[in-house]
Parts: sequence; C-alpha cells; structure tokens
Amino acid sequence: MCDPGIFPATTIYLLESRNLFVYLRLAWRNIWRNPRRTTVIMFAVIVGVWCMLVLSALTRGAETGMIQNGIATLTGHIQIYANGYRKDPVIEKNMGDPGSIKTVLEAHLPPGAHWTPRIRVEAFARNARHMAPVTLVGIDSAMEKQVSFIGKAVKKGRYIQPGDKYGIVVGQALLEQFETRIGHKLIFTSPDTDQEIASRAFYIAGIFRAELQATEKQYAFVTLPAIRHLLKLEDIITEISIVLPHHHGVRQVYDRLKAALPADRFEVVTWKERLPLLTAYLRIFDGFLLIWYLVVFIAMGFGIVNTTLMAVFERIREFGLLKALGMKPQQIIKEVLTESFILLILGLAMGDMLGFLTVFSLSAKGIDLSALAAGTEYLGFSRVVFPVIYAKDLIVSNLVVLILGLFVSMYPAAKAARFTPVEALAHT
Repeated sequence: MCDPGIFPATTIYLLESRNLFVYLRLAWRNIWRNPRRTTVIMFAVIVGVWCMLVLSALTRGAETGMIQNGIATLTGHIQIYANGYRKDPVIEKNMGDPGSIKTVLEAHLPPGAHWTPRIRVEAFARNARHMAPVTLVGIDSAMEKQVSFIGKAVKKGRYIQPGDKYGIVVGQALLEQFETRIGHKLIFTSPDTDQEIASRAFYIAGIFRAELQATEKQYAFVTLPAIRHLLKLEDIITEISIVLPHHHGVRQVYDRLKAALPADRFEVVTWKERLPLLTAYLRIFDGFLLIWYLVVFIAMGFGIVNTTLMAVFERIREFGLLKALGMKPQQIIKEVLTESFILLILGLAMGDMLGFLTVFSLSAKGIDLSALAAGTEYLGFSRVVFPVIYAKDLIVSNLVVLILGLFVSMYPAAKAARFTPVEALAHT
C-alpha cells in the first residue's frame, strides 16, 4: 500500500475522473499538507497585490486632484473663444454679445451643466512698494460660483457682489507678496480698446485660497461691469467656460457645440486641449503603473516559482507513483496548476481586502503634501491627495497576478509531469 502522506487516497480519482471538483478538492488538501510553505506563497501574493493597489490608488488620487484643479482653475470641461483669441489673446478678439451663444448653450448642454462668461486680460498690479504681472478676470459673480473654484475659495473678507464696481478678490500669496491686507487698495493697469494704458484702483474685498500658490499669485477677480469700465468695453466677453455633470460626456457635448457654432467665428476646445501638459502627465502615469505592476510581479513571481518548485521536488515519489498508475502528464500539470490557482485566488482576495482597508484609512483625511509643495506644485499636485481605487486598476492588477502567476507555475508543473516511476522509486 502507498503511504497516505506521500500519495493521498483521493488522488486515485484523478485517474478515472475529469471532474473539476475532484481537482479542486485534491489541490485544497495538498496545499495544506505544508502550511508553512503555503503561508509563504500567499504572503508574497498578498504583499504584491497590496503594493499594486495602494500605489495605483495614490497615483489616481494625485491624478484626480490635478484634473479637478485644472478644471476648477478657470478652465472647465469645455471653453468657447472667439476664433483666433487663443493664439493672440487681445481684447480686440472678443466674442461680442453673448446673447446668441446663450441660446445655443441652452439647447445643447445636458441637465446639470453650468456655464459662465468672462473677460480675461493681462494686467499689472501695484501699490506703493510692489509691482507684479497678474491676470485680471472679470466674472459674473453668481454664475461663476457654479463653474470655478473662486465661489468657495474666499476665506477672508467677502466674495464680490454683482454691483460691486471697486471691490476685488485676490489670492493669499499675492496679498503676502504685496504686504497688504483687506480694505487696502491695489492699482491695476492694462491696455484698453484705444490701445492706451487704463488704470484703476480697487480695494481688496476678499482673499481666496487655492490648491496651488501659483494660482493665488496669478489671478485677481472683479465683476464684469468693473472690468468693462476699466477697459472701455461694451457688453462683450472673451470666453465662456462650461462645467458638465460628468467627465465622461465631454466629447459628445463638444461635438454638438462645435457643430452648432460657426467655425469662422468661434473656437470650441476641451480641457485636454487647454491643459496639454496635464494630459501628458496622465499618459505617463498610466505607463508608470503598468511598469510598477510588472516590477512587483517579477519580485513576486520568483517567490512563487521557487516555492512551488520546492513543493514539486518534495513530492517526486507521489508524482512518480501517479505516472505508474496511469496518470497522464497533462493531468499532473492540471493538478499543480489547480493548486497554484487556489493559492493565487486566496492571496488576491486577502491582498485586495488589505488594499481596500489601507486606501479607506488614508482617504478619510488624505495625505498632506504641504511640506513638499515647493517640489510638487509645478506638477499641479494638490496639497492634499485623497487615494482612490479605479475599477480598471483593480481588474488589471488582479489579472496580472492571476494570469502571470499561472504562467510561471507552468515550469514547476511541467517538471512534475516529467518524473518517471523509476526516478520516483530511486528518490529518497
């Protein structure tokens, strides 16, 4: 009779059955014949999957923050300009009266979408001691709240009101740069429609905070009537910014607006065209994650191969006896791969669970990168990163581990299938 420790009784069923349940039952018994070895393999899989999920969640969290910052910082999902304005952003290339465009927007924007008109010009801000270039933005204060960050970003003072002719909202960084405070005046100068230098004093009504200090230094906000008065403008605008309920519908809305607006008068662009550097970063991050998956798996794969191969050599007599009893090589390969499959599935389940728990604990308060702001701001990273797990990352990481894990297990399985009864009897 065969030693049950070497040759489990249920193995004999494999000679007469092709039932998957039999393979699963036998594989489950075999993997727990050596709990220590099984624990080592599962630990390698769990750590590998956890590393994949956590790093992908951190990367996607940074991506999400970058996209949200880019869209909220006066970009929106879609923007409309007068034809030629983007190449030469001068006030003369304006869109005229927005009344005709309003009709098109009401007809083609989906429910839940918001839009706002703006006048944006380059200007100089100065006081008694300092001077710096800024972007002066004239806004409809009520509509702008629904589209950009500024509606919720005022932390001190107050937000500008529709009839506010002299109030201005500036960033905290600009305020510190000019060594001034709320209630004090800043003088803004910019070329008007007559190509003369227009100048006007505004008092600081509020201070806004943004995710990036560069945004706080760059933008200053006044009402549309105030900037029109400064630049001697009629009822015109230079741009329209649109925010949609979801990122996924941008291309469809873009196509509808592009078809509805005359191409010789208006230019319609999406946030990806307005933020090409951000779009490039997103592609780089996708490639980086794929490389990271492969690196983690290579480290994990060596552990799987070595441990599985060790288990195969410990069971030489068992495989030899199976061959002597008539088991085909492909059945032995199937048995070993079934054992690897069970180990991988258990490791994936526990690794996913650990990854979800880690991401959940980190996403409650986020990861504060304020101390690294000087090094990360040029990338557009938010000061606080909230990790997020994308379904595609979860699926890809699990498939990489499962498919490649079974692939590397083919070598130990093929090794087991090549043992002969003579080698098994000679093995001690």
